[in-house]
Amino acid sequence: MPYRMLKWAGMLALLTWPFAVYGLHGRIASGWLLLIGAGLLVWRLPQARPLAFLAAAVLLLLGLLGKAELGMRAYPVAVSLILLAVFAGSLLRGMPVIERLARLQEPDLPPEGVRYTRKVTWAWCGFFIVNGSIAGWTALYADLATWTLYNGCISYLLMGLMFAVEWLCRRRVQRVHS
Repeated sequence: MPYRMLKWAGMLALLTWPFAVYGLHGRIASGWLLLIGAGLLVWRLPQARPLAFLAAAVLLLLGLLGKAELGMRAYPVAVSLILLAVFAGSLLRGMPVIERLARLQEPDLPPEGVRYTRKVTWAWCGFFIVNGSIAGWTALYADLATWTLYNGCISYLLMGLMFAVEWLCRRRVQRVHS
């Protein structure tokens, strides 16, 4: 399979993981799903590979401790924690993630743009904290259907809403500073 198709297949697997778990749970042992999820986590987050390896190891440890279903359900929590670490880490050292993305379109970002991207990076950190907390609650306390609904639909809708609100705010900030 060409690299580009493999890359898209991996992204699709990452996004549809909760539905795959829901559909395969009971047909495939939780330990196997956990193993697939841990591998997917490391493969699809190459920019954060050391953190992804650590998260995968923790999930697999849950499986070894007899908590394979919890490890399998904790996958979205791991993704949120990895992204939180990447975004928060970028605020502490180097250029914030959102500033890097903004500079792809506008290499000479003005100072107000730099300040704005830093605030947006903080906002995404807050999003990952809230999303990871809710995902954690669903992993621990919700039934599989509720876990799938939140982690496979609602969290993506909330992420889309976050993107849309940020886009509207950015347009407003750009008009004010033009």
